Amino acid sequence: MNNTKLYGLVLCGGKSTRMGEDKGNLRYHQLPQQEHLFHLLDQLCDRTFYSLREEQRADFPEGANLIVDADKYRGPFNGMLSARKQHPEVAWLVVACDIPLINKEALTQLVEARDSSKYATAFATRQSGLPEPLAAIWEPKALLQSERYLDNGDSTCPRKFLINSDIKLVFPLDDEVLLNANSKEDYEQVLLKLGKV
Repeated sequence: MNNTKLYGLVLCGGKSTRMGEDKGNLRYHQLPQQEHLFHLLDQLCDRTFYSLREEQRADFPEGANLIVDADKYRGPFNGMLSARKQHPEVAWLVVACDIPLINKEALTQLVEARDSSKYATAFATRQSGLPEPLAAIWEPKALLQSERYLDNGDSTCPRKFLINSDIKLVFPLDDEVLLNANSKEDYEQVLLKLGKV
């Protein structure tokens, strides 16, 4: 049984330099991507939060569930460990804004496959077999251990951390749900797949 509460975290604090505009505000579905993901996670988690940079705060409505980056670490760990600092006792279902094809079916599959005895339950494509850290459930002990990992200067890469940890891999029914969109070309490709072009 997974007794630890599961909170959702929409990672939207990246700088989106390759895309040229905020990936969280892109519309692949009816809503801005960060809002779309929030609604998906909120159906599956006890509570859901947006992870963002301080300068993005004004873009969100009053009363929104926000966790502002503490800026202690680099990359996605910044958002995840800022969330851990506020709620250290929960597991986090983390999804990044640059995974636009992820859907409720896939996220439900991940939640149902969760093994809380592992450090994390992470999606992986059949093609790579590598964990996708930004479409994963991070248990409290994983985030605690990752702080030590970062403080030791081993790496700032969450994938590398998961590769070297005791985790459960879950293969989605369709690898395409893990497609990463980081550039304008990727954005156009996703719109094409969704029949929006």
